[in-house]
Amino acid sequence: MLLPDIHFICRTLGLFYNATTGKFLVGIRKWYYGLCSFNKLGLMRDDTIYEDADVKEALRRLPESVNNERTFRIKRALDLSMKQQILPKHQWTKYEEDVNYLSPYLEEVIRERKEKEEWMKK
Repeated sequence: MLLPDIHFICRTLGLFYNATTGKFLVGIRKWYYGLCSFNKLGLMRDDTIYEDADVKEALRRLPESVNNERTFRIKRALDLSMKQQILPKHQWTKYEEDVNYLSPYLEEVIRERKEKEEWMKK
């Protein structure tokens, strides 16, 4: 399995540098993306998000096809992890192919939760 510290660092760096568009930083992001190991199991960044209440609600709102693809990637990664194997290099998730498919839904859920909390305070 992936080490939690590396997982946290990979996600943090990915989020920290998203606003930066310099070629140098893009090169560093790609290099670091390769070190994170989740791509070698065929996972995307959003597949590795810890499932708290907000994430569970965002997952519930995903279109069925996207949710099925996510489930397949996670099951395949668990199988590979149990076998202590990785995918062949041509099947690794590439940096350019990694889409934040869950982030828009998650942002909406968090915004709605905060709005509801503010409303409940009144």
